[in-house]
Amino acid sequence: MTRIAAVHGALAPHRRTQSEITDMVARTCLPEGSDRRVLDRLHRSVKVSSRHMTLPLERYGELEGFGAANDVFIAAATDLGAKAVRGALHMAGLTAADVDLLIFTSVTGIATPSIDARLAGRLGLRPDVKRLPLFGLGCAGGAAGLARMHDYLLGRPGHVAVLLSVELCSLTFQRNDASMANLVATGLFGDGAAAVVAYGGERPGRPEETAGPTIVDSRSHLYPDTGRVMGWNIKNSGFQVILDPAVPDVVRRYLADDVEGFLGDHGIKPKDVTAWVCHPGGPKVLQAVTEALDLPEEALDVTWRHLADVGNLSSSSVLHVLRDTLAQRRPPPGTPGLLLAMGPGFACELVLLRW
Repeated sequence: MTRIAAVHGALAPHRRTQSEITDMVARTCLPEGSDRRVLDRLHRSVKVSSRHMTLPLERYGELEGFGAANDVFIAAATDLGAKAVRGALHMAGLTAADVDLLIFTSVTGIATPSIDARLAGRLGLRPDVKRLPLFGLGCAGGAAGLARMHDYLLGRPGHVAVLLSVELCSLTFQRNDASMANLVATGLFGDGAAAVVAYGGERPGRPEETAGPTIVDSRSHLYPDTGRVMGWNIKNSGFQVILDPAVPDVVRRYLADDVEGFLGDHGIKPKDVTAWVCHPGGPKVLQAVTEALDLPEEALDVTWRHLADVGNLSSSSVLHVLRDTLAQRRPPPGTPGLLLAMGPGFACELVLLRW
C-alpha cells in the first residue's frame, strides 16, 4: 500500500492579473505597432484571471537567450522547490532525514547536477537518499511521478518518498514570437511547484484519517502518431512550444477507452468515482474530458477553479488539484478516485486512488 501523507503547493512570488500579463506579452512578442486583438482574444478565451510569475514583468523583456532564462530557472526552482518540500514534510510530521527517495520532475528548465541534487544538502536529506530526476513528461509529469513513487514504495514498506514538481513556465515564453502556439501558451501557463510525501505500508502513530488517499494502481498510454501534438522545439532562444489545436480531438478519441478499461480491471465503473483529479489543460481540453467521460458539469469544478486562479502549472497543476480536492471536497472514505493528466508523447497517465 502507498499512502499519500501530505500535498503542499507553492507559487512563484509575483502575482499578476491576466490583463497585466497580456500587456507584457504584447510588448515582448508582437511586432511593434501590430494589431493585438488576436492576442487579447486568445488570452481571454483561456479563462485565466491571474497567474504567478518568477520575475517582475519588466524583466522578461531583458532575458537574452536560453542560457539566461535557464540560469534563472536553476536559482528559482531550487528556492521554490525547497519551500514546497519543507511544507509537505511539515504537514506529514516528518523530517528531511526520513526521506528515502526524492523524485524531481520538470519540463521548463534543465540542470546538472539536477535540482534534486542541489536540494539534498539544503534540505538536510541523508547522503544515501535515492534520487530520480524526470524530464520531458510535461503536464503529465505530476501523475507519472506519483505512479513511479508508487512503484518504488510497493517493494519497500516503511520507506518515505517525496515527489517534487517545479514548473517555471513563464521562462519559456518566446520573445518576438507571434505564433498562435506561443500566444496561447503565454496566456495559459503560470509558475509554481508542488511536493507530495508518501510512504509504503503503515507508519505507527500517524492518524490515517487525516492523511491523503492510498494509491491503488497506475496506467500509462502512448498514443500512435501524436509525437508532434505537444512538446518543445529546442532553439537558441530556449523552449519553443509545440501546441497543436488537435489536442482536444485526441482526448475525445482515446480517453474514454483508457479510463473505462483501467477502472474495469479493478471492478469499478466511471459512475463509482467520487472525485476526478484532472490536470487543467485548458478550457477546450477540459470540455473534451467532460464530454469523453460523460461527467456531470460539476465533476471538474476544483480543476476549473485552479485554472482561473493560477493558470496551468504544467506537471505541478494536477498535484495542486489533488491538494485542493483534499482540502475543499474530500470524498467519502473508502471510495475510488481517479487522478489523470496528459502530456507530450502524446500520452495519458492515470492513477487510481482510494480515499
